[in-house]
Amino acid sequence: MKNFFCISGVLTLFILMSFVGVDFFSSMTKVDYVEGSRTLKFTTKMNTSHISDAIKINPNTAGFEAEVKKYVNNNFDVFVNGAPKTITFTGSQVSGETVWVYFEAGGVSDINTIKIKNTILLSAFPKQSNIVIISYKGGQKVMNFQRGKEVNEVSF
Repeated sequence: MKNFFCISGVLTLFILMSFVGVDFFSSMTKVDYVEGSRTLKFTTKMNTSHISDAIKINPNTAGFEAEVKKYVNNNFDVFVNGAPKTITFTGSQVSGETVWVYFEAGGVSDINTIKIKNTILLSAFPKQSNIVIISYKGGQKVMNFQRGKEVNEVSF
């Protein structure tokens, strides 16, 4: 019995040590439908150093926001009811270890399906995971994206 506890303790220690120094790569996007303006509003949260590494620019420089805009436009596509929607970048904000990115898609009336292609940071970080949470008329859907699963679609 004493050996069992000793072996269990050592195994537990190895498991806990395996998590030390592991970097977690993720982004989260919240999508809200604004019925009055028929707009989908997107708020994306990313790690500052990860996006900075991906676009190869220091977040404290003047050109950072323009590069983030270009990066998001190239790595995030939205289709509502099968039709592509134009994304309009509305701003970004660096807050310590987090970059907040704001964009929207207008001219959205009733939504039957939303298809999203989200490749944010997937090419830079193989273990990147992107989560998108969509709120529409009291309902909520969650999408997950990773390498090999860059496109996802939900129905309302």
